[in-house]
Amino acid sequence: MRKDINGKIIEIIKGDITRQDDMEAIVNAANARLLTGGGVAGAIYRAAGPELVKESEPLGPIKPDEAVITKAYNLPNQYIIHCLGPVYGLDKPEDILLANCYRNSLQLADNKGIASIAFPAISTGAFGYPLAGAAAVALNTITDQTETLENVKIIRMVLFSETDLNTHVEILQDIFGR
Repeated sequence: MRKDINGKIIEIIKGDITRQDDMEAIVNAANARLLTGGGVAGAIYRAAGPELVKESEPLGPIKPDEAVITKAYNLPNQYIIHCLGPVYGLDKPEDILLANCYRNSLQLADNKGIASIAFPAISTGAFGYPLAGAAAVALNTITDQTETLENVKIIRMVLFSETDLNTHVEILQDIFGR
């Protein structure tokens, strides 16, 4: 799915976040210490190579909703923006922290002059955020941010499963149905 909002393109695709070769930056659903982990973080660190650990480790720990940027090394992108999403049921208020992940990542990208950025579904894996709720927070925040972005022109949600894809598409359609 692809929508033009305030002159910015929002895309929703099923795919692998580490294979977004047409995006300047990808977002890592990071852990607090900015180290290799499971899920999205593990895939990104494995694909980027050991140089990523050397650059990112001194930047941690970060707190929920905080975003930092590194080079992308062996990935086909120029940058990785690392953001720590909230652990559902633990980090409060989850919806504000999750919205800030997207907002802070987009602002960091915009300030860096990045034109295209790809996000995973932050906090929906091991951090336990319910998929539909997380998708609503993500897409509402992204849509709202399109008004303020000067450099970011393309924002892509890269989703791992068909269920994740369908949920995000339905929610974006609901947003435009209001």
